[in-house]
This record gives sequence, C-alpha cells and structure tokens, in this order.
Amino acid sequence: MLSLFFMLINQKIIKYFVFFILCLNIFSSIAQTNEYVPLNNIVLYKTPKPIRPIVFQDFLGKEVNLKDYKGKIVVINFWATWCKPCKEEMPSLDDLYTKYNFKNLQVFPVNMEEPNKSKTKEFFKDLKISNLEIFFDKNLSFVKDFKLRGVPTTVLLNKKGDEFARVVGSIDFNNKKFVKWLLDYD
Repeated sequence: MLSLFFMLINQKIIKYFVFFILCLNIFSSIAQTNEYVPLNNIVLYKTPKPIRPIVFQDFLGKEVNLKDYKGKIVVINFWATWCKPCKEEMPSLDDLYTKYNFKNLQVFPVNMEEPNKSKTKEFFKDLKISNLEIFFDKNLSFVKDFKLRGVPTTVLLNKKGDEFARVVGSIDFNNKKFVKWLLDYD
C-alpha cells in the first residue's frame, strides 16, 4: 500500500514537472526577444523573417525591387491619404530620412490605395513632405506577403533583407529612443 502511495506521488510530481517544462517552453517562445524595444507598438522578431523579392512602383510607374536594397536598413511605411494617423506620422518619417546620421537607410512610403498621382502628390504637398518619394503597390504584393492588417504599418528590414521588426499603428519617427534604437542597426 505504501509503495502504491509513493508511485502515485511520483506520477503527480512527474506530471507537474512536465506541465512546468511545457509552460516554460510556451512562454519563452511567446517572448519576442530580450533586446530593448523603444516603443510599445514595435514588434521585434527574435529571428528575422526572410522575405521574397517584392516588386512595387515608384511615382513614375518604374518598378522597384526590394532585393536591390540589401546592405541597407529599409523602412517601408504603408499609408493612405484618408488615414489621419498616417497624416500625423508622415512629417516625422520625412525627418527620419534626412535629419539623422544614418549611413545605410532607405525609406519607402508606399501608398496602399489605387494609384492616384494627383491625390498622393497633394497629400505630400499639404504636409510639406520634401525628402520622400511616393511609391505604389498596385498589385497589393505587400498586403499579401506581409499580411498587412491596416495603415499605418511600418516594416523594417535588416541589411540582409529580412524583416526584423514591425511598427503596428502610428509612431513619431523623431522619438529619440526610436532613432537611437534604429541607428544601432545602421
């Protein structure tokens, strides 16, 4: 009887131990990374996600291929002219591109609407955006490949061309903590 009692206790201990290890594995896999993330709406991937070469269009309709920008930190900002948070963050994105000491930064503000040159040009003019170009994704390649859920969304690619982080929602690209964090990848 006593041996049956110890056997049941050992089985319970083993079950709790297995449960503990399982929980530990789940929680550690949920954690993004131990690295410091400057703002709460940035998702930083523990392992950067490889992406396939995506082709989109510049303002004049010329094709742009992301694979041509390996070796640079690439910031792809998805926006729309009707989006109020997009209007609020775009001037700071314009600053990010020129105001700070990045050596290898490329910024692509990609309009996610049906391409409309006059509407997007007016949007940039009203916001006094002078350093950024306008890009379009008429085939919605980004929506499909990045599984975009809304605008604004900003995807960050490392120098290998892999997605290492994503900003969900709007951000002040002039935020000192953000700029310092991004400069560490430059």
